[in-house]
Order: sequence, then structure tokens, then C-alpha cells
Amino acid sequence: MPDQRLGVLLLGGNRTHQENYARALGADPRCLLIAVSDERDVPPERAALNRALAAELSLPYVADLHEALARPEVDLVSVCVEHERRARVAVQCAAAGKHLYLDKPSACTVPGARAIADAAERCGVRSQVFSFVHTPLARAARTALDDGAVGQLRAIHAEVMFAKGPAGSATLGTPRVQEPFPARFSFPDSKRELRATGVYGVSLIRWLAPAAVRRVYGITANYFFAEHQRNDVEDFGLISLDLDGGLTATVTAGRIGAASHPRGGPQRLTLVGDRGTLTLDGNRPRLEVFADEEPWTAGEPDPEDPMSFWRSTQVRARGPVKRAWLLTRGEGEAPGDARAFVDCILAGREAEVTARDGAHAVETLMAAYVSAARGAPVCVDDIAWPPDPAFPAAG
Repeated sequence: MPDQRLGVLLLGGNRTHQENYARALGADPRCLLIAVSDERDVPPERAALNRALAAELSLPYVADLHEALARPEVDLVSVCVEHERRARVAVQCAAAGKHLYLDKPSACTVPGARAIADAAERCGVRSQVFSFVHTPLARAARTALDDGAVGQLRAIHAEVMFAKGPAGSATLGTPRVQEPFPARFSFPDSKRELRATGVYGVSLIRWLAPAAVRRVYGITANYFFAEHQRNDVEDFGLISLDLDGGLTATVTAGRIGAASHPRGGPQRLTLVGDRGTLTLDGNRPRLEVFADEEPWTAGEPDPEDPMSFWRSTQVRARGPVKRAWLLTRGEGEAPGDARAFVDCILAGREAEVTARDGAHAVETLMAAYVSAARGAPVCVDDIAWPPDPAFPAAG
């Protein structure tokens, strides 16, 4: 298909990460954005946000997903609907013979994530879950391992946290009570951060050391935001993993407040081997700027998006830009990730983070919630997963 542009259908609209994915795919000259669509019975508020993105991109809005998937000019679907219905929608797209570009995590339940992977493999379509494996940080870690910089790998630590939102409003002193199988993940003003942010570290670890996770120990906590406490979701989490081959891995993940970091938040990988230890920092190389000016302070948060989740509300809020650290490389995560998936489709090869890899990540993350609820490590193979409402027979 070297001379043919890939037709892209966008599912989901504003106040989802489709705001980023759509523009990343649209910027690739090998892609042609066809339309925005969603399920017919979405709430009016969601339909309005979908139409808003379609208008911004000068695209039609197709209010019936089945009609949109029937269009022969659609080759690739960017799936970014709410977490709770993502598995159902993605399976429909695969059944229609469309390649799947999936927001992270790929689903909210283990059976749902497995159903997506099964559908993609059964229908012969390519799939990719958004991740950080195409960032300079990840590529540097891969090169270091391939070059034997630390010798035989023994442990990995992945740290990804986002410095966004007005912190300091949480009520401290009460340990969090975690439910083992959370069902709701979509809130306007907060997210389950162990899952939403922890997926980056878990995916990086699987990509760097593709060994099965056998035991998981998870902790969830509330340190920073009243919004998270009000919705009974954590703003910070830790995961310890035991993998096949004696490898140990740890993940720290969360949202830590806009004023807590000179840029977007810590992004680090530490590789521990039998010959040495290497820490790589996603905020290096950088220029550190010192000037005779007032220190950075956060502007007023957007009342509809206090955590600064979405591009549209960040643009609307027009808050002050952090200028103390200026990175000297990189173009952001979304363009590189989207371009890599287009490469895979055109070359006829599997992506580096497929829907199957996404299902393994969901399994690890959901096991961490089970562990946090029990207050003890859990063996992944011993967990009886509740069914996904859309796929009661999936296992």
C-alpha cells in the first residue's frame, strides 16, 4: 500500500486523548482523516464533544458507528471512547476489518482487554496501544540493554508521574480503602492514577523485558487532590512485580500537582544488572534557565478540567508556561507513537505494543488493585476475574 493513504476514523472527541491522537495521525502524510464517529446512543454531552472535535478538524460527524465502520475508505480506527465501553467498541472495529489504534489502557477489565486482542488476531488486523516505548527515554534504555551497559538485567524501576492539577486539597491521615475490582474509571475531574499513569511504566517494563508477570504487590494512596478522594480514586500508586526468570520490577505512578516539578513531571527508568546500574531521565538532556523574573505559579484551573487532562481545556485556560527546563530533543509522545503504527501497517508487521501486550498490561494493573485491596501480594494466575458486561464468556 505504498502509494495509498490510510483512511482514519476517529472514535471519541474532545475531552479525550483523541484530541492528541487525531492531530498526530492527521499530520502524517500517509494518513487521511475521514470522519469522527461514536455509538448512536451516547449521551448528548458526549455527542456534543465529539461534534466539537469534528468541527475543529473540518470533518463530518457520523452519529452511527455501524454506518461509519461500513465505509470502505476507512482502514484504521483510532479508538478513544470512554474506558467502560472501549472493549465493546474496539471488538466491533476489528470485526469490521479495521486496524486498531487504541488509547491506553486498552480496556477496564481483563476479559474485555483479552477480547480485543482475540478479535484483532482472529480478524487479521494490526493493533497498537498508545505507550511511551517510542520516546527517546525508552529507546535509550533499549540501546543500553542491547549494548550490555549493565550486564544481565536483574531489575527495572519505571517512574512516570504527571505534575498537573492544583494539589494540596486532599485530607491526609486516613489510609485508602481499595476495592478489588473497580468498575468505573471515567470521571470529569480525576482518574484512577495507578491505572491511567501506571500503564506507562508497566508497558515499558514489558517492552524492555518481555517476561510473564507472576506476582504483583500494589499500593494505592491519596496524597494530593480532593477531586480524587471525592470520587474514591487514588492519585498515587506503587507496584512491585515478580517476573519469570527471576526479574524484579517496580512502578511508581501518579499525579503530583502542577507546582511540584519544573516541567511535566518525573519520567525515569532505572536498569539494574549484574555489572552495574543505570538511570535514564526523560527530562534530559535539557537547558536549565535562570532569570530575574517572578517564579512560575499555576494559573486558575479550568473548572471543567482542573487536572489539565485535555488539550482543549489547556488551550482554553491559557495558563503560564513553565520555562525553567527546556528539553533539547524530542517531539512529544503522540506523533512518534502514531507514526510507528502507520509504519507497521504499511510494512505488514506487528506493532511493538499490540492489543495482546495491552491485555497483559491490564491484567497486571488490575492485579495491583486486587493486591492493594488485600494488603498483600497476589499471584496473577490465581485471580478469578469478574466478567466484562459486554463479554460475559471471555476469560
